[in-house]
Amino acid sequence: MSDLRIKPFDFQAAVARAGLRPDGMPATTGPSAAQGGFRSAMAEALGDVSRSQLEAQRLQRELALDNPGVSVEQTMLAMQKAQVGFSAAVQLRNRLLQAYSEIMNMQV
Repeated sequence: MSDLRIKPFDFQAAVARAGLRPDGMPATTGPSAAQGGFRSAMAEALGDVSRSQLEAQRLQRELALDNPGVSVEQTMLAMQKAQVGFSAAVQLRNRLLQAYSEIMNMQV
């Protein structure tokens, strides 16, 4: 059975990935600004969701083929992780569409 460990949240790394300085202001230089900021963060997040779904599918297939190296618990955990990631991505898409719709309906 594999050992599940949750790594602690690294606030400084999250701030840097968001393209912000530690004081909360947008960073004008650095890797996040050069890589596209929000666009690259979204692409990376969607890639992570896709990878987790592919991993869950792989584990389901291996479990169905009676692979002794794959446990039911490991498979169920991967499936739940993929489901939570997908749900979060759908919620984010809905919020972005709602914000876009509100902006487009503003009177100028």
